[in-house]
Amino acid sequence: MRDFTSDLGALALNTATLGHNLDGYGAGWPVERVVDACAERGFAGLVFWRREIGTRAQVIGERVRASGMKVVGLCRTPYITGPGAPATLDEARESVDMAAALGTDVLTIVTGGTELGTKGVEESQKLLAERVASLAEYAAACGVSLALEPLNPMFGGNRTCLFTVAEALRICDQVGAPNAGVAIDVYHVWWDTTLSETLNAAGPRRILGYHLCDWLADTTDMLLDRGMMGDGVADLKSIRRAVEGAGYDGACEVEVFSAGNWWQRDPAEVLDTIVERFRTQC
Repeated sequence: MRDFTSDLGALALNTATLGHNLDGYGAGWPVERVVDACAERGFAGLVFWRREIGTRAQVIGERVRASGMKVVGLCRTPYITGPGAPATLDEARESVDMAAALGTDVLTIVTGGTELGTKGVEESQKLLAERVASLAEYAAACGVSLALEPLNPMFGGNRTCLFTVAEALRICDQVGAPNAGVAIDVYHVWWDTTLSETLNAAGPRRILGYHLCDWLADTTDMLLDRGMMGDGVADLKSIRRAVEGAGYDGACEVEVFSAGNWWQRDPAEVLDTIVERFRTQC
Protein backbone atom coordinates (compact mmCIF):
# COMPACT_ATOMS: atom_id res chain seq x y z
CA MET A 1 0.00 0.00 0.00
CA ARG A 2 0.99 3.61 -0.41
CA ASP A 3 2.71 5.25 2.55
CA PHE A 4 0.69 8.22 3.79
CA THR A 5 2.80 8.99 6.86
CA SER A 6 4.72 11.75 5.10
CA ASP A 7 2.99 12.05 1.73
CA LEU A 8 -0.34 13.87 1.30
CA GLY A 9 -0.36 13.43 -2.46
CA ALA A 10 -3.53 11.34 -2.31
CA LEU A 11 -5.47 13.40 0.25
CA ALA A 12 -8.64 15.14 -0.92
CA LEU A 13 -11.39 16.95 0.95
CA ASN A 14 -15.06 16.51 0.24
CA THR A 15 -16.41 19.89 1.29
CA ALA A 16 -19.37 18.26 3.06
CA THR A 17 -16.86 17.52 5.82
CA LEU A 18 -17.04 21.22 6.74
CA GLY A 19 -20.82 21.23 6.72
CA HIS A 20 -21.14 22.84 3.32
CA ASN A 21 -23.73 20.49 1.92
CA LEU A 22 -26.64 21.47 4.17
CA ASP A 23 -28.00 24.89 5.08
CA GLY A 24 -27.43 25.90 8.67
CA TYR A 25 -24.36 23.80 9.30
CA GLY A 26 -20.64 24.48 9.32
CA ALA A 27 -18.86 27.80 9.58
CA GLY A 28 -20.03 29.07 6.22
CA TRP A 29 -16.59 29.51 4.70
CA PRO A 30 -16.75 30.59 1.05
CA VAL A 31 -15.32 28.24 -1.53
CA GLU A 32 -12.24 30.40 -2.00
CA ARG A 33 -11.33 30.19 1.67
CA VAL A 34 -11.74 26.41 1.66
CA VAL A 35 -9.47 26.13 -1.38
CA ASP A 36 -6.77 28.30 0.20
CA ALA A 37 -6.92 26.48 3.56
CA CYS A 38 -6.59 23.08 1.91
CA ALA A 39 -3.70 24.22 -0.27
CA GLU A 40 -1.88 25.61 2.78
CA ARG A 41 -2.06 22.21 4.46
CA GLY A 42 -0.87 20.22 1.48
CA PHE A 43 -4.13 18.66 0.33
CA ALA A 44 -3.97 17.31 -3.20
CA GLY A 45 -7.57 17.80 -4.21
CA LEU A 46 -11.14 18.84 -3.50
CA VAL A 47 -14.59 17.43 -4.17
CA PHE A 48 -17.49 19.87 -4.33
CA TRP A 49 -21.26 19.62 -4.18
CA ARG A 50 -23.39 21.12 -6.91
CA ARG A 51 -25.13 23.52 -4.52
CA GLU A 52 -21.79 25.25 -3.84
CA ILE A 53 -20.91 25.74 -7.46
CA GLY A 54 -23.89 27.47 -9.02
CA THR A 55 -22.81 29.17 -12.23
CA ARG A 56 -19.16 29.49 -11.16
CA ALA A 57 -17.88 26.04 -12.13
CA GLN A 58 -15.12 27.18 -14.47
CA VAL A 59 -13.91 29.94 -12.10
CA ILE A 60 -13.81 27.57 -9.12
CA GLY A 61 -12.03 24.86 -11.08
CA GLU A 62 -9.40 27.35 -12.19
CA ARG A 63 -8.96 28.56 -8.60
CA VAL A 64 -8.31 25.00 -7.41
CA ARG A 65 -5.78 24.28 -10.14
CA ALA A 66 -4.01 27.60 -9.59
CA SER A 67 -3.52 26.55 -5.96
CA GLY A 68 -1.72 23.40 -7.09
CA MET A 69 -4.61 21.03 -6.38
CA LYS A 70 -7.06 19.04 -8.49
CA VAL A 71 -10.84 18.93 -8.58
CA VAL A 72 -11.18 15.24 -7.79
CA GLY A 73 -14.92 14.94 -8.25
CA LEU A 74 -18.40 16.43 -8.07
CA CYS A 75 -21.28 15.31 -5.85
CA ARG A 76 -23.72 14.36 -7.19
CA THR A 77 -26.38 13.73 -9.80
CA PRO A 78 -30.01 14.06 -8.73
CA TYR A 79 -31.65 10.76 -7.89
CA ILE A 80 -32.25 8.65 -10.97
CA THR A 81 -34.78 6.20 -9.53
CA GLY A 82 -37.41 6.21 -6.82
CA PRO A 83 -39.33 8.93 -4.96
CA GLY A 84 -38.19 12.41 -5.88
CA ALA A 85 -36.36 11.38 -9.05
CA PRO A 86 -36.94 13.85 -11.91
CA ALA A 87 -39.10 12.65 -14.77
CA THR A 88 -36.21 13.18 -17.21
CA LEU A 89 -32.42 13.05 -17.10
CA ASP A 90 -32.11 16.74 -17.96
CA GLU A 91 -30.87 17.72 -14.49
CA ALA A 92 -28.47 14.80 -14.45
CA ARG A 93 -27.05 16.00 -17.76
CA GLU A 94 -26.66 19.47 -16.24
CA SER A 95 -24.58 17.90 -13.46
CA VAL A 96 -22.38 16.32 -16.12
CA ASP A 97 -21.94 19.75 -17.69
CA MET A 98 -20.99 21.18 -14.29
CA ALA A 99 -18.38 18.47 -13.74
CA ALA A 100 -16.88 19.16 -17.14
CA ALA A 101 -16.79 22.90 -16.48
CA LEU A 102 -15.08 22.29 -13.13
CA GLY A 103 -12.47 20.24 -14.92
CA THR A 104 -13.13 17.00 -13.08
CA ASP A 105 -13.62 13.65 -14.73
CA VAL A 106 -15.67 11.98 -11.97
CA LEU A 107 -19.33 12.60 -11.16
CA THR A 108 -20.82 10.58 -8.30
CA ILE A 109 -24.23 8.96 -8.60
CA VAL A 110 -26.34 8.20 -5.54
CA THR A 111 -29.06 6.31 -7.30
CA GLY A 112 -32.27 7.08 -5.46
CA GLY A 113 -34.57 4.48 -4.00
CA THR A 114 -37.17 1.97 -5.03
CA GLU A 115 -39.17 2.98 -8.07
CA LEU A 116 -42.74 3.99 -7.33
CA GLY A 117 -45.19 1.16 -7.90
CA THR A 118 -42.56 -1.57 -7.49
CA LYS A 119 -41.29 -3.67 -4.60
CA GLY A 120 -37.84 -5.00 -3.89
CA VAL A 121 -34.95 -3.66 -5.93
CA GLU A 122 -34.77 -5.71 -9.12
CA GLU A 123 -37.08 -3.51 -11.18
CA SER A 124 -35.40 -0.37 -9.87
CA GLN A 125 -31.96 -1.71 -10.72
CA LYS A 126 -33.14 -2.55 -14.24
CA LEU A 127 -34.39 1.00 -14.72
CA LEU A 128 -31.20 2.35 -13.18
CA ALA A 129 -29.06 0.49 -15.70
CA GLU A 130 -31.11 1.86 -18.59
CA ARG A 131 -30.89 5.43 -17.32
CA VAL A 132 -27.19 5.27 -16.47
CA ALA A 133 -26.49 3.89 -19.96
CA SER A 134 -28.23 6.90 -21.48
CA LEU A 135 -26.40 9.31 -19.18
CA ALA A 136 -23.05 7.61 -19.75
CA GLU A 137 -23.19 8.27 -23.47
CA TYR A 138 -23.72 11.98 -22.81
CA ALA A 139 -21.03 12.03 -20.12
CA ALA A 140 -18.48 10.34 -22.35
CA ALA A 141 -18.82 13.13 -24.88
CA CYS A 142 -18.01 15.57 -22.04
CA GLY A 143 -15.01 13.60 -20.79
CA VAL A 144 -16.78 12.65 -17.55
CA SER A 145 -17.02 9.25 -15.85
CA LEU A 146 -19.95 8.19 -13.66
CA ALA A 147 -19.23 6.65 -10.26
CA LEU A 148 -22.10 4.60 -8.88
CA GLU A 149 -21.98 4.64 -5.09
CA PRO A 150 -23.64 1.72 -3.28
CA LEU A 151 -25.00 2.73 0.13
CA ASN A 152 -25.34 0.99 3.45
CA PRO A 153 -28.55 -1.10 3.38
CA MET A 154 -30.17 1.19 5.97
CA PHE A 155 -30.58 3.76 3.16
CA GLY A 156 -32.73 1.44 1.09
CA GLY A 157 -36.15 2.58 -0.04
CA ASN A 158 -35.71 6.31 -0.49
CA ARG A 159 -31.98 6.93 -1.14
CA THR A 160 -30.63 3.89 -2.93
CA CYS A 161 -31.39 0.68 -4.75
CA LEU A 162 -27.72 -0.42 -4.65
CA PHE A 163 -26.43 -1.94 -1.43
CA THR A 164 -23.23 -3.73 -2.32
CA VAL A 165 -20.22 -3.09 -4.51
CA ALA A 166 -21.04 -6.31 -6.34
CA GLU A 167 -24.47 -4.95 -7.28
CA ALA A 168 -22.99 -1.67 -8.46
CA LEU A 169 -20.43 -3.49 -10.59
CA ARG A 170 -23.16 -5.65 -12.09
CA ILE A 171 -24.99 -2.49 -13.14
CA CYS A 172 -21.76 -1.23 -14.72
CA ASP A 173 -21.50 -4.46 -16.70
CA GLN A 174 -25.09 -4.07 -17.86
CA VAL A 175 -24.44 -0.46 -18.86
CA GLY A 176 -21.37 -1.61 -20.78
CA ALA A 177 -19.81 1.85 -20.96
CA PRO A 178 -16.10 2.36 -20.26
CA ASN A 179 -16.88 5.53 -18.29
CA ALA A 180 -19.17 3.78 -15.77
CA GLY A 181 -17.62 2.66 -12.51
CA VAL A 182 -18.00 2.65 -8.75
CA ALA A 183 -17.12 4.79 -5.74
CA ILE A 184 -16.08 2.90 -2.62
CA ASP A 185 -17.15 4.69 0.57
CA VAL A 186 -15.93 3.34 3.91
CA TYR A 187 -19.21 4.30 5.56
CA HIS A 188 -21.15 2.04 3.22
CA VAL A 189 -18.81 -0.94 2.80
CA TRP A 190 -16.95 -1.31 6.10
CA TRP A 191 -19.01 -4.41 6.93
CA ASP A 192 -18.55 -6.16 3.54
CA THR A 193 -16.22 -9.12 4.05
CA THR A 194 -16.27 -9.92 0.31
CA LEU A 195 -14.95 -6.51 -0.76
CA SER A 196 -11.44 -7.60 -1.70
CA GLU A 197 -12.60 -10.50 -3.86
CA THR A 198 -15.27 -8.39 -5.52
CA LEU A 199 -12.87 -5.59 -6.42
CA ASN A 200 -10.16 -7.92 -7.64
CA ALA A 201 -12.62 -9.52 -10.02
CA ALA A 202 -13.67 -6.11 -11.34
CA GLY A 203 -10.20 -4.67 -11.93
CA PRO A 204 -8.90 -1.11 -11.51
CA ARG A 205 -10.70 0.61 -14.37
CA ARG A 206 -14.05 0.31 -12.59
CA ILE A 207 -12.89 1.95 -9.33
CA LEU A 208 -13.38 5.69 -9.74
CA GLY A 209 -13.24 6.89 -6.15
CA TYR A 210 -12.44 6.01 -2.55
CA HIS A 211 -14.16 7.87 0.31
CA LEU A 212 -12.80 8.02 3.86
CA CYS A 213 -14.59 8.38 7.20
CA ASP A 214 -15.40 5.95 10.01
CA TRP A 215 -18.39 4.09 11.42
CA LEU A 216 -19.23 4.99 15.00
CA ALA A 217 -20.34 1.95 16.99
CA ASP A 218 -23.03 3.99 18.75
CA THR A 219 -24.08 6.20 15.86
CA THR A 220 -26.94 8.55 16.69
CA ASP A 221 -28.03 9.45 13.15
CA MET A 222 -27.70 7.22 10.15
CA LEU A 223 -26.95 10.12 7.81
CA LEU A 224 -25.35 12.87 9.88
CA ASP A 225 -23.21 11.08 12.47
CA ARG A 226 -20.20 9.72 10.64
CA GLY A 227 -16.93 9.39 12.48
CA MET A 228 -13.58 10.96 11.74
CA MET A 229 -11.05 8.36 10.69
CA GLY A 230 -9.85 6.43 13.73
CA ASP A 231 -12.88 7.20 15.91
CA GLY A 232 -14.94 4.18 14.90
CA VAL A 233 -14.87 0.47 14.21
CA ALA A 234 -14.05 0.37 10.48
CA ASP A 235 -10.78 -1.38 9.60
CA LEU A 236 -9.53 1.47 7.43
CA LYS A 237 -6.21 -0.01 6.43
CA SER A 238 -7.78 -3.32 5.50
CA ILE A 239 -10.36 -1.58 3.33
CA ARG A 240 -7.69 0.50 1.62
CA ARG A 241 -5.64 -2.63 1.11
CA ALA A 242 -8.59 -4.16 -0.74
CA VAL A 243 -9.11 -1.05 -2.87
CA GLU A 244 -5.45 -0.55 -3.73
CA GLY A 245 -4.93 -4.28 -4.15
CA ALA A 246 -7.42 -4.13 -7.00
CA GLY A 247 -5.27 -1.46 -8.66
CA TYR A 248 -6.73 1.83 -7.46
CA ASP A 249 -4.09 4.55 -7.02
CA GLY A 250 -6.25 7.68 -7.02
CA ALA A 251 -7.37 10.18 -4.42
CA CYS A 252 -8.62 9.33 -0.94
CA GLU A 253 -11.56 11.65 -0.35
CA VAL A 254 -12.45 12.51 3.24
CA GLU A 255 -16.23 12.81 3.53
CA VAL A 256 -17.54 13.17 7.10
CA PHE A 257 -21.18 14.09 7.68
CA SER A 258 -21.22 15.09 11.35
CA ALA A 259 -23.92 17.56 12.36
CA GLY A 260 -23.38 17.16 16.09
CA ASN A 261 -19.59 17.06 16.22
CA TRP A 262 -17.23 18.00 13.39
CA TRP A 263 -19.62 20.46 11.76
CA GLN A 264 -19.68 22.35 15.05
CA ARG A 265 -15.91 22.89 15.10
CA ASP A 266 -13.67 25.48 13.54
CA PRO A 267 -12.92 24.33 9.99
CA ALA A 268 -9.21 24.92 10.57
CA GLU A 269 -9.29 22.37 13.40
CA VAL A 270 -11.18 19.92 11.20
CA LEU A 271 -8.65 20.22 8.38
CA ASP A 272 -5.70 19.84 10.74
CA THR A 273 -7.29 16.75 12.26
CA ILE A 274 -7.87 15.26 8.81
CA VAL A 275 -4.20 15.62 7.95
CA GLU A 276 -3.12 13.98 11.21
CA ARG A 277 -5.63 11.11 10.92
CA PHE A 278 -4.80 10.53 7.27
CA ARG A 279 -1.16 10.06 8.18
CA THR A 280 -1.77 7.82 11.18
CA GLN A 281 -5.07 5.98 10.70
CA CYS A 282 -5.69 5.45 7.02
